[in-house]
Amino acid sequence: MTELERNLNAVRERLATAAERACRSPNEINIVAVTKAVQPECVEEALGTGLTVFGESKVQEAMAKIPLVSSRARWHMIGHLQTNKARDAVALFELIHSVDSVKLAVELDKCAGRAGKTQPILLEVNVSGEAGKSGLRPEDLAVTLEQINALPRIEIRGLMTIAPFAEDVEKARPHFRRLRELRDEVQNKLGMQLPELSMGMSYDFEPAVEEGATMVRIGTAIFGERRTHDA
Repeated sequence: MTELERNLNAVRERLATAAERACRSPNEINIVAVTKAVQPECVEEALGTGLTVFGESKVQEAMAKIPLVSSRARWHMIGHLQTNKARDAVALFELIHSVDSVKLAVELDKCAGRAGKTQPILLEVNVSGEAGKSGLRPEDLAVTLEQINALPRIEIRGLMTIAPFAEDVEKARPHFRRLRELRDEVQNKLGMQLPELSMGMSYDFEPAVEEGATMVRIGTAIFGERRTHDA
């Protein structure tokens, strides 16, 4: 068994245990394997373990990597996205997790129209209110969601957040719970379905699963530490 296989088995076991605590099926939660600074051959190995969904943080890295990986891989954009990268993002990614403004959504809508496709997205919410962190303010979510939902080539699938890092992972739980509550509030207010909650990373995905995550974004716990300055 390879190190990657051992790591993935451990992640799946932790995920299943967290799901059981919440009376959920682990099949309800998709692992988005974060491949930032991961070589294409390692992504191919991960495909062989049954992983199918991979997340990239930067469009430029994704453009270089995706053509070198089997077409069986499905790709999500999980990092901050600038409007000038919208066309490439629409071409590369099945789902964009990090839409944080009407301006970006409008540009994605235009690019999707030119490409003849509908672009699924998640809206990123800065639940913690951290300065310098991307994401919509919780109080702006309902109005922004209505505006973006009116765009003809955009399909809003749900919400995403990043909890503040803390040694005690339980400190992340209120942020995950708040995202779920926000989702439920806007669903009831607007009468629309937002089935996806992208929340939880290598260090805090267990409380995220317990609070309703349908996608967890896991890199280090699967691939190990990456040798980059900002990994």
